[in-house]
Amino acid sequence: MRSLWRALAFGVVVALGVVLAADIGSLSAQASDPRIGTWKLNVTKSKFSPGPPPKALTVKVEPSGQGEKVTTEGVNAEGGNTATQYTANFDGKDYPLTGSQIADSVSLKRIDARTTERTDKKGATVAQTLRRAVSQDGKTMTVTVKGTDAQGQAVNSVLVFEKQ
Repeated sequence: MRSLWRALAFGVVVALGVVLAADIGSLSAQASDPRIGTWKLNVTKSKFSPGPPPKALTVKVEPSGQGEKVTTEGVNAEGGNTATQYTANFDGKDYPLTGSQIADSVSLKRIDARTTERTDKKGATVAQTLRRAVSQDGKTMTVTVKGTDAQGQAVNSVLVFEKQ
């Protein structure tokens, strides 16, 4: 009977160790993700087609599960406040996006350690794709946006963000 309890206790300890190791590995990978943090748009280094550019935009990227939680706060060209939010995994599946005028869902794909691709959709229709790349020094994130805006105009913009 004692051997059975020891075997059972050993099994529980091993199982907990595997779970903890997986969690620690996930946290370690997320902690080293160069996109995690707060980013501020540098309007003068960015190119907006069509314009006009927003007056300000801040993006906060946080680790969440096998993906990210992103919140944005900004001021549009007319001076109105903007805010969006989503939480999504890097699995290509659609997740809810709130606050956007052009999309109601996002899907994420990791290209490499410094590059990701986000696809914004309205229903089943792709509205925009955003390719996000962090510089080697981790201080700059460049976001290339292609698709259409809320007025149906073609969008081909490059946004440059600086880590805060």
